[in-house]
Amino acid sequence: MSEKVAHLVTDLLDTWNAHDVDRLATFYAPEYEGVDVAYATPRRGPEEVCQTMARYLQAFPDLCFTIEELIVQDNHAALAFIVRGTHLGRLMNIPPTGREVVVRGTTFFTVKDSQITHGLHIWDMAGVLRAIGLLPEL
Repeated sequence: MSEKVAHLVTDLLDTWNAHDVDRLATFYAPEYEGVDVAYATPRRGPEEVCQTMARYLQAFPDLCFTIEELIVQDNHAALAFIVRGTHLGRLMNIPPTGREVVVRGTTFFTVKDSQITHGLHIWDMAGVLRAIGLLPEL
């Protein structure tokens, strides 16, 4: 099971990096629930995941993920990643700045029947805001 889960997660990141919104939906179960530090409420189902991807790609058309570490146990995966992109579109009603953003994050996935059923996404939102000039450097 662990090898299949690892393959699923690496394919998922390849899909994000290919900016393939249609393929993205196939990774998520209809009952998917995703908790993300950027949202007040969980994202539910493949459709909301695809909407989220489309928003981020609109803001960062060159968005690219790199896996720092992937740990898999049974049907669970812990992914540490770096994501890079250039702020060329609106993000949370913030006009494009043209600045490069480099952010670290961690995601925990639960997989059932070869689809993701749950995700917990923790990433450096303050780092994004700092990179586009909305927060001061520390």
